[in-house]
Amino acid sequence: MIIRTAQEQDLPGFLGLAAQVEHWFGPMVADPGFTRAVRQSIGTGTALVASEESSSGLLGAVLFGAAPPVHHVHWLVVSDGARGRGVGSALLSDAFRRWVRGPATVEVVTFGADHPGAVASGARVFYERLGFTPAEPAAPGPEGGSRQVYRRHVP
Repeated sequence: MIIRTAQEQDLPGFLGLAAQVEHWFGPMVADPGFTRAVRQSIGTGTALVASEESSSGLLGAVLFGAAPPVHHVHWLVVSDGARGRGVGSALLSDAFRRWVRGPATVEVVTFGADHPGAVASGARVFYERLGFTPAEPAAPGPEGGSRQVYRRHVP
């Protein structure tokens, strides 16, 4: 697996990943705001992708907000076929290596405990295993489901 800075030609891969999770996050593929956010992150160099050398498809991607001392995981998706293989961990590890200098805080908004995607996606357990802790509730997602902030302090 290769983790690298995303490039403009990765946009279709981002849209492909987004299509796999729209049932949890609401429409993104046809949303010009999502495409604009991906392009902006690519332009600022704060979007990373994971791929295999032998494939042109993306295993996963992250949009990261590097604004010390508080950083944000804006969007992290791993393809259906690559979940459970360390792709998400590798993406976040690379993002932390590139942009996070302690003392700092990294925040992500993920599913609330009562959201159907909380268990099915494994997102809450994923973040907890990486040292994030549940914090305050966040505004509901575009589909109306509950959301919660998760936070990790970096010394």
